[in-house]
Amino acid sequence: MKTKHLLLVILLQSIFSINAQELALVRENDLFGYINKSGEYVIKPQFQKAASFSGKYAAALQGDKWGLIDTSGDWVLQPEYDKVKDFNSGYVLVLKDDQWNYVNPSGEKLKTPVTEKYYDFEDGVALYRSNKKLGLLGTDGQLILEPTYDVIKPFVNGYARVRNDDNWGMIDKEGNIFIPLEYDELGDYNSKGVGARKGESFGIVVDKQLNIISGADKVWDFTDDSDLTYARSDKQMGFVNNKGEWVIKPTFKKVRAFNNGLAPAVNEKLWGYINEKGEKVVDDIYRDAETFSASGLAPVKEKKLWGFIDESGKTIIAAEYDITAGGFSIFSKNNIKGFHNGLARVKKDKEWGFLDTDGKPLGGKWYQNVELFVDTTK
Repeated sequence: MKTKHLLLVILLQSIFSINAQELALVRENDLFGYINKSGEYVIKPQFQKAASFSGKYAAALQGDKWGLIDTSGDWVLQPEYDKVKDFNSGYVLVLKDDQWNYVNPSGEKLKTPVTEKYYDFEDGVALYRSNKKLGLLGTDGQLILEPTYDVIKPFVNGYARVRNDDNWGMIDKEGNIFIPLEYDELGDYNSKGVGARKGESFGIVVDKQLNIISGADKVWDFTDDSDLTYARSDKQMGFVNNKGEWVIKPTFKKVRAFNNGLAPAVNEKLWGYINEKGEKVVDDIYRDAETFSASGLAPVKEKKLWGFIDESGKTIIAAEYDITAGGFSIFSKNNIKGFHNGLARVKKDKEWGFLDTDGKPLGGKWYQNVELFVDTTK
């Protein structure tokens, strides 16, 4: 029985390994292609322009027309469009002959009531505009929510901020009100709480109640990596919990979010790291510092370049790189600095590449540009 169980585990791991494919868009010799996490080309550079994969498909330019390719580099939608946006929820927005349409990978158009601006689908929902109001459109082409709001911000973890006049609230993907429209400012959704302002009071909304932060004049969003978020009082930064209590008093000039139990913080001019008790763990010796990643490494800036330290403050990768976020694709949404899923996107001597946690360049290669790796199985 143990042997059979072991074989089953090995088989499942093999299937997962085959199916789980992450690809990164790279530019070499002025052409765009895609590499895997071994640094090998899966799709050789051949496109004048291209976007990172969005699920199983990516937009690519051939000649002066855009199409949609799969992970083999084959055309799913032939390059016959003036623009092609990100594939999501079974559809992609395409522009042809001055007309936008939602089409599936077979090129079939989705019938919708849209007559004004077209918005991308994201996780099964797209915005719908009519008479200067916004509602929600489903992937069946039917309205989920009639045009109701002046503003609907992007959904985050299943919820979106909405505004009518000067009042902010939050809805779910069915259009149901999750937080009433009674706030002057409102942050993005997180299960721990939502930062908000009502009148002169800043606080955290939990279970539709505002837990006021004493003396705060700004509060930032929670992340998934800590039960604390940062807030400001009288130009000084500290950290609060979702009850609105100051856990770390506002005594810092600047801070960033906690991850792996540590947060970058500035007392005077230089950055170091504190723990969730507010105790200094890594001395203030850096010109800039970013949050720790799951790999246990954080980017730190010495003079003009960046390196990486571990949680004890030991330098693991020397400060020889630039880590400016952004990317080069016209569709780029990749703004992660530092390590992500075991690799860090860096620039050295005008070329871009990926470092592993030992500081070795992926595949031993550098490129004109690179984007972050994305999962193509979603």
